[in-house]
Amino acid sequence: GAPGFATTAAARLPALRSLLQEKRIVRVIEVHSGFSALVVDAARASRSGREVTFDCLWSSSLTSSAIKGKPDIETVTTSERLHIVDDVIEVSDKPILYDGDTGGAKEIFAFTVRKLERLGVSGVVIEDKCGLKQNSLFGTDRVQTLEDVDVFCEKIQAGKQAQVTPHFMIFARLEALIAGLGEEECLRRARAYVTQGGADGVMIHSKEKEGADIFSFMKRWRKEFPDVPVIAVPTTYNHVTEEELQEAGVNICIYANQL
Repeated sequence: GAPGFATTAAARLPALRSLLQEKRIVRVIEVHSGFSALVVDAARASRSGREVTFDCLWSSSLTSSAIKGKPDIETVTTSERLHIVDDVIEVSDKPILYDGDTGGAKEIFAFTVRKLERLGVSGVVIEDKCGLKQNSLFGTDRVQTLEDVDVFCEKIQAGKQAQVTPHFMIFARLEALIAGLGEEECLRRARAYVTQGGADGVMIHSKEKEGADIFSFMKRWRKEFPDVPVIAVPTTYNHVTEEELQEAGVNICIYANQL
């Protein structure tokens, strides 16, 4: 049948959880329009004699802003972002993970979760920063202000309470390494977001080129939380392979700005 229309929101919603159960790394790439989603659907490669495709789409705040010629500081409204998601859903059956920036106030985030779930989006990622958003890859070159842990946990809780189905996932994006606060602070926050906030998973982010801080975090995280899903975004440490990430315990790999 025609793509998009063949998959109802209810059928699309649990797709990411299903992929995570397959015990292989989930390959995700950003999209910012219906056309870019068609490009992803058509993309094919061969690796070790087998066909490789993308599993899932990342509705990126960065590229959704860029396509409108605007800076990545939450200038594009949620309504505008959801129009893009709608365009993508109409042409692609792949599950969607939504870049929720900071999520805004907890009361607003609750409504965003409801809207995303109703559209059939599989999950949202929100970052533990506050104030005017600065793109993470600026790192400590710009002031990166992190949200209070308890406040961020309340925001996650508000999102979890707002969702209607058990399928929708909320990931907490960890910005402590970006802000130069180190691994201990990153782990402290990650623990709280999962155990106190109820996050379904975490995204570990870094602007370092080696990727050593990611592997160090993963080693310690997996000892404590063997089953909590982790997303990595190897934009700066792009010499690291998917196989190496999977071996380290990463579940989802996002190609965040390639298109």
